[in-house]
Parts: sequence; C-alpha cells; structure tokens
Amino acid sequence: MAFARSSFLLLILWLGFIHSAHAADVMRLATTTSTENSGLMEKLIPVFEEKFDVSAHTIVGGTGRALNHARNGDVDAIFVHSTKAELELVNAGFGVDRREVMYNEFIIVGPDEDPAGIHGSSELSDSFQRIAESESIFISRGDDSGTHNKELILWEMAGVHERGDWYKSVGAGMGKALQIADELRGYILTDKGTWLYLMNHLNLPIHVDGAKDGRNVYGVIAVNPERHPQVNYKAAKKLVEWLTSDEAKSIISNYRVNGEQLFYVMNWQIHSSVLIPISVFCQPQTIIPQSCGNSLWKV
Repeated sequence: MAFARSSFLLLILWLGFIHSAHAADVMRLATTTSTENSGLMEKLIPVFEEKFDVSAHTIVGGTGRALNHARNGDVDAIFVHSTKAELELVNAGFGVDRREVMYNEFIIVGPDEDPAGIHGSSELSDSFQRIAESESIFISRGDDSGTHNKELILWEMAGVHERGDWYKSVGAGMGKALQIADELRGYILTDKGTWLYLMNHLNLPIHVDGAKDGRNVYGVIAVNPERHPQVNYKAAKKLVEWLTSDEAKSIISNYRVNGEQLFYVMNWQIHSSVLIPISVFCQPQTIIPQSCGNSLWKV
C-alpha cells in the first residue's frame, strides 16, 4: 500500500513537472485590432504554437498600446503597423530583430451618397481635404493605433489643422469604429483587410481604393532582452523568423475573405548579414508593386 501511495505521488509530481515545463514556454504577443479583426491571427497563431510548442498569449489593441507594452517589457513581441513608431522603438533600444512581414492598404469607406464627392480619388490626403471642406461626418479611431497615426499624417498632408463637430473621435478599435461610422453614416479610414472581413455586416462602400499614399505595412519586433531580461526572447525570435518563413507567407498569401486576398507578404534577402525588405526597392506609392513581383533582391 505504501509503495502504491509513493508511486501515485511520484506520478502526480511528474505530471506537475511536465505541465510546468510546458506552461513555462509562454510567449506574450501584443498585436493590432486589424490583424485580429481581419481573422488572420486565427490562422497564424495555432500553426506557430503547434510547430514550436509555444503557448502564445495575444493582447489585442492599437499599435500605440502595443508599443507601450514593449517599452515596459510587458510582452515578448509585437506585431503592428506604424513604421515610423516601430523604428523609433528599435532605435531607442526597446526592440530588436524587426522585420516587415506583410502589407495591405488603407482605404476610405463611407455612405453611399458620398457627400464629400471623394469617390474614385487617387489620393487619401486629397480626399481628407474634401471631407473637411464639405464638413462631412468623419469617424476617427482616436486610439493611438497605426490607423489613427496614419490618419493624423493625412490631415497634415491635406493642410487640415482644425476639425469641427463633423469630426468624431471614438477611441475604439477598427471593428467597433467601422460599426460607429455605419451608424452615423460617416467616412472612416480603415485597413482594407478588416473592411473585407466585416463588409457583409456594414453598409459602407469603398470610395477611395488603391491610393498612392495608402500602403499599410505590418512589422514584427522582439522586445530587447538586454533592456528587459525577463522576456521570453527565445520564443519571440522564433515568431519573428517564422512570420517571414515560407510557411507563414503561404498562410498569409492564401488567406482570403469573400474571395479577396487581404494581405500581401514582404520578401527578404539576407546579404552581408543584413536583411533587406523588398519594399525598399518598390516605389512608395505602389500598393501592390507589380514591378517588384515576388522576386528577392540583393544589395
């Protein structure tokens, strides 16, 4: 009987050890509402978890929130879309191993009647100017996200420095902000992926699509372990490398909603220990650069 009890206790301890060892390899990832609302993370994360035996805990919010998590060492990696802010994070020493993973485009959707007359415009900034001049309702996410930061840049480009009652800052994620725009019959800047995912639940047609100032690039960054030793850098680095692997590229490229591709992958080439994204060689105004194709470049 004593032997049986001892064996049972050893079994319990062994199972507890295995569980603890498995649970210890947890990776905390802060990502944007657009990657979540578009449904893409549901396709990527389970594959990553199974492949590397890592439990990924995803925190969804705006890019600004994700960047703050990285600065504070609250997460191990971030997957966001605000290139300037990402580079500032890396240059300040809080992030390492940044890679551009994919891109889609920013579009403007709004009411059918198009009170600002922006339908078919080739520039987002020009459309913003018309929206301001007509004082048409515009919904801003107002949440320090990548989309919100892009919007603020576009207002500056449009020369619009003051906004009246027609401008509604809602402090919400992309999905919720689109719902509010639908309810208020206003215009809104959105990433195309989220709009495609939610379009059947909205009455907000696209008015500006394929604009030369509309490219929307997503990057992944590991939190610097030298700044925050407690982070799971090993797992974060695996994520960074896997998101730019052929396997992840295939998942991203083949992910479609309503028959339309939501995201387009970036391609990389290692040369002299430096990773060069294909976007460096593409014209900045190109949304889906046919001239760049899927080839890899060396410099």
